[in-house]
Amino acid sequence: MNIKGILFDSEFTFKASRSGGAGGQNVNKVSTKVELNFDVLNSALLTEEQKQIILTKLQNRINKEGVLQIIVQEERSQLGNKEIAIKKFYELIQKSFVVQKKRKATKPSKSSKQKRLNSKKRNSEIKNLRKKDW
Repeated sequence: MNIKGILFDSEFTFKASRSGGAGGQNVNKVSTKVELNFDVLNSALLTEEQKQIILTKLQNRINKEGVLQIIVQEERSQLGNKEIAIKKFYELIQKSFVVQKKRKATKPSKSSKQKRLNSKKRNSEIKNLRKKDW
């Protein structure tokens, strides 16, 4: 599943609002917080299979209408937050399409079993030596 080269920028909708926290007059006057919305269900650039993968892997960030939301208020400028939001979007999408390798079940080797048993014996001997014979 590869999405490299696909530009989703045409399907983004942005909403700006005043961000909270410290910042003084700039925070009180300027709308710097950016919310990037991407409608996964109605995207023309994604296949149905890709949509299902995104919906399952990013379900915590997708609302009931099927819109992926990314909210950024790190920078003091709206443009900076917009760029960070776009970057986060592409990172999330890329991560969601990475397929994890299957885990191979392995057994401990004979030598590792023997080492474990030897260390257990050593520990029990040490503890037995600590006991006083009343």
